[in-house]
Amino acid sequence: MRQDTLIVMALVAMLCGCAATREASAPADARALEHVLEEWTLAWSSGDVARVLRLYADDVYYEDVPFEVVRQGRGGVRDFATSIFGAFSDVRFERKSRFVSADGRSGTIEWVWRGRQVKDFPRLPATNKPFEVRGVTIVQFRDGLIVRNSNHWDLTLFLRQVGLQVSARPNPSAQDALAKQDLAHP
Repeated sequence: MRQDTLIVMALVAMLCGCAATREASAPADARALEHVLEEWTLAWSSGDVARVLRLYADDVYYEDVPFEVVRQGRGGVRDFATSIFGAFSDVRFERKSRFVSADGRSGTIEWVWRGRQVKDFPRLPATNKPFEVRGVTIVQFRDGLIVRNSNHWDLTLFLRQVGLQVSARPNPSAQDALAKQDLAHP
């Protein structure tokens, strides 16, 4: 009898645990999150900072890897969006594809960014020449908002298109190490 009671208690505990696990990890509405990703391209194409901010959680971690920009919180995203909209004109993001994970926690957007840089941007003097670069943004969601945003695109292609000098200078210490290695292995 005691063994039967323990088995029943173990089964009840397992069933309750499974139900709680299912409830805690219930996927977010994929259509709503796809709409967030669609709105991402439209908002960043609009020049409207307020529209961009509606997509992000208050504590968002935002990074643009090629620009070496990391911003925390909506205020940081506001500052970055303001600087982008101020330095670039004719900004358009064309969505090529989007994906939302089955659990609704993450997604990606593949896009093409077009525009002209009309004002200086940190470390990038304006040339007023058009550019077009492909990229991808990886996001994490919480409560239907973006809580993490990471942009990846080809800065070298951008620099080439706008006519800025692209030079690949080897790291001097790396050159020294290679020279020593060559001497050690004739």
